[in-house]
Amino acid sequence: MRESLVELLEEAGYTVRAYPKAEDLLARGPGLEPGCIVSDVRMPGMDGLTLLRHLRSAGSALPLILITGHGDVRMAVAAMKAGAADFLEKPFDADTLLDAVETALRPGANGAGAEDGEARHGLQKLTAREIEVFEHVVAGESNKEIAVRLGISPRTVEFHRAHIMEKTNARGLPDLVRLWLSRGA
Repeated sequence: MRESLVELLEEAGYTVRAYPKAEDLLARGPGLEPGCIVSDVRMPGMDGLTLLRHLRSAGSALPLILITGHGDVRMAVAAMKAGAADFLEKPFDADTLLDAVETALRPGANGAGAEDGEARHGLQKLTAREIEVFEHVVAGESNKEIAVRLGISPRTVEFHRAHIMEKTNARGLPDLVRLWLSRGA
């Protein structure tokens, strides 16, 4: 996977440094070049989320994109709370990764840009029921769990989720989590 990502990023014009383990990256310390880190969640030794926490505690503001083949909502929430620039679930296409890297490298990417403002404005358009569903989605509950809690059908939950995505212009779960965190929840 690492070799494929290196090849993809180099073909897109990025200078790439690859490390077999998170510890090898951390050993560079303050000598890390400006850029973006792409890390798998599951690696030998230190996992990607722990790597992110180590970088942040060391004062590094380098954007870090976490990728995983075994993601869930709780993991995505933890990653975004820890400061991940994005959270991608495998399999993802090349454009998805390249878009995530481009966005992460954009100046002010961690600040509230126009897209964030539009998404927050979209939150104001949500109905009370959609907000309830939204709260359960970002808490990591499945459609069936949400349906039972709210006394509605799983199909109705899917309907509300689709409206939430549309009204907030969210592309996926990481966008929803980021939006939820930005509103101070």
